[in-house]
Amino acid sequence: MNNWNYTKESDFILMGLTDSKELQLVLAVLFLLIYLVTVLGNTGMMLIIRLDARLHTPMYFFLTHLSFLDLCYSTVITPKTLQNLLTSNKIISFIGCFTQMYGFVLLAAAECFLLASMSYDRYVAICNPLHYPVIMSTRFCSALLTGSYMIGTLDSTINILCMNTLYFCRPKVIHHFFCDTSPILILSCNDTHNIEIIIFIFAGSTLMVSLITISASYVSILSTILKINSTSGKHKAFSTCASHLLGVTVFYSTMIFTYLKPSNSYSLGKDQVASVFYTIVIPMLNPLIYSLRNKEVKNAVHRVIKKQENSRLKFRVALSN
Repeated sequence: MNNWNYTKESDFILMGLTDSKELQLVLAVLFLLIYLVTVLGNTGMMLIIRLDARLHTPMYFFLTHLSFLDLCYSTVITPKTLQNLLTSNKIISFIGCFTQMYGFVLLAAAECFLLASMSYDRYVAICNPLHYPVIMSTRFCSALLTGSYMIGTLDSTINILCMNTLYFCRPKVIHHFFCDTSPILILSCNDTHNIEIIIFIFAGSTLMVSLITISASYVSILSTILKINSTSGKHKAFSTCASHLLGVTVFYSTMIFTYLKPSNSYSLGKDQVASVFYTIVIPMLNPLIYSLRNKEVKNAVHRVIKKQENSRLKFRVALSN
């Protein structure tokens, strides 16, 4: 048995999504368009929040970092996927595979707890509005953000340390389009039971703790909203949570489907479809969800555009004088 730390034999082969050349080209064009929208959408969201002072609130502080995570999240996976679809070179090095896996786990775990932080922010805003400025202080928001990244780093480090103990006695062909845990575990020739338990515990804890926090927040929010007598008040309260709730539902449904199940139930086709959705599609959807369904963001876009137009007009007037 050869340990995969040996450089000459440490390369992996990513088989990708399909063997059909025609379908590969179609998927490459589709994924490229999605990635461009992802980059433009998330970068635009960060710029709008940065440029508009009215959006300098805890909610949009978290949304800025959600856009940053989605941008990084997509960049870890999509460019290599596009290379595999457009070229015959399916090889990924040991370092490249581990780096991709590390970044993916870190960003996914961090996003779980960032979404939980956003749900707590909505809980405080609706259930304790008078204490909102005190509770959701800049220091507390920064602590929540730092905690999200620290948990993501811990999860990804433990995942990589566990995977580094594996040995392989068969061709290192990954039947997937990126270096994910389950398809690599299948390639191992030693007993992976303990590793699977450790990874399952940490991945499950990350998903379940953040999901319980989100669920508890929204149960309290719903209870508070139902006590509001005004119909317009209920609608306003619901509208402040709708975007986040939709984003959470889409993200967690695919993650739970893929990771919170035994490895013997791993299904290549189903897991690949789910993986495409949460690694490539969801990072594109989030800025659309939070912008198209959010009047404050749309108003901020109009203000920024108007401000830029006024600046150009003043510049032209100054030149003419």
